[in-house]
Amino acid sequence: MNPFVFNTTRSIAFGTGISADLAGRAGKLLGNSVLVVTDPGIRRLGLADPALASLQQVGISVTVFDAVEADPSRETLLAAVEAGRTAGVTGVVGFGGGSSLDVAKLVALLLGSGEDLDGAWGVANAKGPRLPLVLVPTTAGTGSEVTPVSIMTVGDEKRGVSSPVILPDLAVLDPQLTLGLPASITAATGVDAMVHAIEAYTSRSANNNPLSKMLARQALQLLGANIEKAVFEGTDIEARGAMLLGSMLAGQAFANSPVAAVHALAYPIGGTFHVPHGLSNALVLPHVLRFNAPDAADLYAEIAADVFPALSREEGVQGRCAAFIEELASLSLRLGMQTTLREVGIAESDLPKLAADAMIQQRLLVNNPRVVTEADAYAIYRAAL
Repeated sequence: MNPFVFNTTRSIAFGTGISADLAGRAGKLLGNSVLVVTDPGIRRLGLADPALASLQQVGISVTVFDAVEADPSRETLLAAVEAGRTAGVTGVVGFGGGSSLDVAKLVALLLGSGEDLDGAWGVANAKGPRLPLVLVPTTAGTGSEVTPVSIMTVGDEKRGVSSPVILPDLAVLDPQLTLGLPASITAATGVDAMVHAIEAYTSRSANNNPLSKMLARQALQLLGANIEKAVFEGTDIEARGAMLLGSMLAGQAFANSPVAAVHALAYPIGGTFHVPHGLSNALVLPHVLRFNAPDAADLYAEIAADVFPALSREEGVQGRCAAFIEELASLSLRLGMQTTLREVGIAESDLPKLAADAMIQQRLLVNNPRVVTEADAYAIYRAAL
């Protein structure tokens, strides 16, 4: 067995309604002044109100920054940092989808350490310390609450900070917060979580390890069994809870055994065309897996029945692998998702730039089961068109 390191969030709390007692779970940790990082939709729906009230009721000063957008920009991040600095906060809460959680991670880092953001980009460059940090996800997809990664948009480019120092002190998983998610967002974020688990299981990373593999398979079992119910019966709290837990397990898996070409090719789609991240992943997923199959068929065959139990009856590695990829493509259709690049406004003339931009993501491409050249990336995008 190869040496490996496994890092994850220090404490995880799961339960319906538990976010309403945020003060009881994290008040002492956060101190007397808290910055809550969220987005306008969460604020408008009032999802964070019970948690904010619980903090205020014990005398904690609360400053809300609610301007986080999808694919958050460097400018948004720095505005949140300034809001926290002005208020003199002692702790940070990220409340929302992956964008809000990613911003909260870097706000806690930059306020706690004073280090330069441009020096923190990349792997293990962020040194800390950071302010106390609590993350409360409202979508079942990114797994950001248990990953040491934060992704920002700088121009048309996705840049990431990857360092164990930005893992939060506490993740609060409350399925009730996900009940109001529209079907389209439930589908996209759910597929995103599945991609995290698939790529973690098959990653060529030197840190691919038995814990990540175990977590990835458990995640796929939960996600595969519940994604359609969560999309089409959105008030089913059991399905919502299973999706939230599956997303977290997938996050733990890929946080330690990193993702690969699906994400590398998805990032330019989101960065240039502002397609939601989960949908960007879904658009290229079957095409990347077909490309990888010559080198990863045995791995895809191993996890096929975790997602689609009926595939256990498929004969042979190649047959099970091919059926797995086709079932994933069919799943996107069943969930009502767009399935071609043309449907999201991408033309054939855009493909050369997408392929060139995908090559920038070498930190991800090195983990792919099969080497991806720029010509390969172009061919994958062409197949997805």
